[in-house]
Amino acid sequence: MPTTIIDLRSDTVTRPTPGMLAAMQDSPVGDDVYGEDPTVNALEAHVAELLGFEAALFTPTGTQANQLAVAVHTRPGETVLAEQDAHCYLLEGGGAAALSGVNFDLVPRELRLSDAAIAARVKPQGNIHMAPTSMLIVENTHNVGGGRVLGQDEMQRIARQAKALKLALHCDGARIWNAAQALGVPERALLQGFDTAAVCFSKGLGAPLGSAFLGSKEHVQRARRFRKRWGGAMRQVGFMAGAALYAVRHHRERLKEDHAHAALFAARLRDAARAGRPVEVEYPEPGTNIIYFRIGGGADAAGHLSWLKDNGVIVSTIQDGWIRAVTHLDAPKAMVERAADIVVSRLAAL
Repeated sequence: MPTTIIDLRSDTVTRPTPGMLAAMQDSPVGDDVYGEDPTVNALEAHVAELLGFEAALFTPTGTQANQLAVAVHTRPGETVLAEQDAHCYLLEGGGAAALSGVNFDLVPRELRLSDAAIAARVKPQGNIHMAPTSMLIVENTHNVGGGRVLGQDEMQRIARQAKALKLALHCDGARIWNAAQALGVPERALLQGFDTAAVCFSKGLGAPLGSAFLGSKEHVQRARRFRKRWGGAMRQVGFMAGAALYAVRHHRERLKEDHAHAALFAARLRDAARAGRPVEVEYPEPGTNIIYFRIGGGADAAGHLSWLKDNGVIVSTIQDGWIRAVTHLDAPKAMVERAADIVVSRLAAL
């Protein structure tokens, strides 16, 4: 096993930077259940203002923030519409069904949440045989969708369609920071017209934990009650909120570095493909920090992961043999270049 391991499984594997650690140590704290943690209050106010919402609620995880949105917008027996392979459907442990008693209906990815595709899947109110559609969730960037970015025009079009269909609209914006940097627009420009949103501090921004649920004051008050019911109320959590606040203030602009490193990695694999190596690459434009690639048509993905790990690169796989690599602040350019070398060497051996 190599002495240096390059971990590209996710941007959640990062460790706090020295500046973030200092901010955590210096953060004043209080009891957040009583609303008395000044750093949590400052984080919530700052993020709400930054993203264009009335209020925000600090949550331990992005999954909880998304599930709060489902609970706020739906009643048991209703349907939530989302894109195929959306995180809230595929990767949140069945939370929407278990906690809120709702169904999911999925729009195929190739339809790209077109107006017609959304309208075609909406189940009407008043039909006692069907679970009526009450909510639409949009993920930006779409993780399992190859890290695809939805642009400002697309987001606003979807918002208009949701309003026309009388659907509550939520954005799973765990990586909205990456989308905004890739597009060169403010995050709030991507969230105009959305009723609620969830954003994550522990992915590209590098905080140890934490997300936020955002919406109207009424939405946030309702979400606060669900958070308590689900065991998510926290006490002197200002140390963690301090890390998140530091991340939002200092780490958004540097996401461009991660995107550049991911583009470099993708380019190396595409060069290998053009040279006849058995690899497919999915890195949509504009690119962010997520690259998917598939070796040999997806055969023996577990074997490829094991070989790469033995040679110093850790990546992940979800389905259909696609392997995911995610660049982040703990993976500088030289490390990403070395990881690409190792993957290409695997291809050369096949």
